[in-house]
Amino acid sequence: MSKLSEFRKSYELGELDESEATSQPLALFQRWMDEAIAHDVSEPTAMTVATVGADGRPSTRVVLLKGCDESGMVWFTNYESRKGEELAINPFAALQFHWVEMERVVRIEGRVEKTSVQESDDYFKSRPLDSRLGAWASPQSHVISSRAVLVANAAKAAVQHGLNPPRPPHWGGFRLVPDRFEFWQGRRSRLHDRLRYRLDAGGWLRERLAP
Repeated sequence: MSKLSEFRKSYELGELDESEATSQPLALFQRWMDEAIAHDVSEPTAMTVATVGADGRPSTRVVLLKGCDESGMVWFTNYESRKGEELAINPFAALQFHWVEMERVVRIEGRVEKTSVQESDDYFKSRPLDSRLGAWASPQSHVISSRAVLVANAAKAAVQHGLNPPRPPHWGGFRLVPDRFEFWQGRRSRLHDRLRYRLDAGGWLRERLAP
């Protein structure tokens, strides 16, 4: 641990210039996502979700992006988890994608809403059977006595629901409707490129931020 201060990295893989950036942040995000997938980035859809509870304490966790279009960014989870409970109280969140191999970060902020019942049902049906049973088995974020509880719950769900478990009522999707995007590209000498898009009077305003 005493050597942590000695770690150094020079960021030299790319640049982010206004002349090459799109006027719409979603188009730039989709381009960067396509490039991350094409470059075999590990877990390109993995994103950190930050929420804040009633006590003002922030918390983060990693989930997988499952949808991205003009309506927002979608992921699925247990509504009774810590993030679900915090979003019920404070329906705003921040997302972060960190594509280490490309020296890129994307940050997105906005209001969060639940997806429709139909959208949650459709995605749940597309999941592998083990994942569907797991949604019934895990009381996410709640204290359990041992892993044996999960195994027993999964076995019980398999007996009860067989090959076609329905979507649990406490499980579904969230959609973050963005009002801010920030794109970060690592550069030499710590003079990184940062472009922020923020929603202003119904349109997107693009600004460069100091690193």
